[in-house]
Amino acid sequence: MKFINYLESISGVGVYPMISFMIFFIFFIGLGVYVFKTPKRYIDEVSNIPLDGTDIN
Repeated sequence: MKFINYLESISGVGVYPMISFMIFFIFFIGLGVYVFKTPKRYIDEVSNIPLDGTDIN
């Protein structure tokens, strides 16, 4: 039995791709909003953490 036959036996299977797409779309829109709303000062501070020179040990 082919995989497509299993999918055809599920009622309402066409909803799942739409839900997956909406989750994907909302995640990346949210990520874009977060990136553009984050202050540049914070991004500069975080990007210099590896070069800080202070050792924890």
